[in-house]
Amino acid sequence: MEFGVATYMTDDGIDPVTLAQAAEAHGFESIFCPDHTHVPASRETPFPAVVDQTRTPGELPREYYRMRDPLVTLAGMASVTTSLKLGTGVCLVPQRDPIILAKQVATLDLASGGRVLFGIGAGWNREEMRNHGTDPRTRMALMEERVEAMKRIWAEDRAEFHGRFVDFDPLFSWPKPLQRPHPPIIVGGMGPGVLDRVLAYGDGWFPGHGPDLGALAARIDELQERAAAAGREPIPVSLIFARPDHLDRYEEMGIARCVFMLPAGPPDDVLAEVARLARVALPA
Repeated sequence: MEFGVATYMTDDGIDPVTLAQAAEAHGFESIFCPDHTHVPASRETPFPAVVDQTRTPGELPREYYRMRDPLVTLAGMASVTTSLKLGTGVCLVPQRDPIILAKQVATLDLASGGRVLFGIGAGWNREEMRNHGTDPRTRMALMEERVEAMKRIWAEDRAEFHGRFVDFDPLFSWPKPLQRPHPPIIVGGMGPGVLDRVLAYGDGWFPGHGPDLGALAARIDELQERAAAAGREPIPVSLIFARPDHLDRYEEMGIARCVFMLPAGPPDDVLAEVARLARVALPA
């Protein structure tokens, strides 16, 4: 297994450069940054427990209000590291223009020497989506079209796409990602249709640690069986909110990457947790 860390990078928390350097120095393979552009003042959509099992349902954590942009943050991290993989955990594709997002991801991948892990998700905050002009009822279909459109832009010199939600005539867009045909697309989510999305346009699955690891193991088995039936190689599974005391179980389940969540607290506390996790989880 590989091991990564994730945290809510805020304007008043630890400096991203310091954290990235510490994660790489301690031997972590990757770092992931979540994505929320803003918090609607209405707060009509309650915070779902499935997003983070360590949180109380309905209560939006303070760090959601102070979150940095993940792609800009990862670019800063790329500039001070050499091997650390740089992940979005997860990028809310239905809230981002696909032509711009394709260029941002490709630019980051090129600048980092091919270290991007493109974690994606459809989001849960309905007012946030609506502020971006996205209908929450069609966000899954919208995400699929935007991903497919970005794949065209990354792969083709003269790209075009004509769908229900995304429609553009031939265009030119460089740079192309260093990773070919594109950075790994890791589809986040735990809903009933997530395996369909992983198989349709993903290179990996990004579920979260939950109270029923048996059910998660069964879904991982289902994913691999369906991948084999489709003639695909085993699909890597990355687990967010991983816990060090479950590593043996994760290995039995076939999980390829464990991502530990760091606190969004004072820098000293965050760095202490990075060191602790490295001691208990990483090979000596």
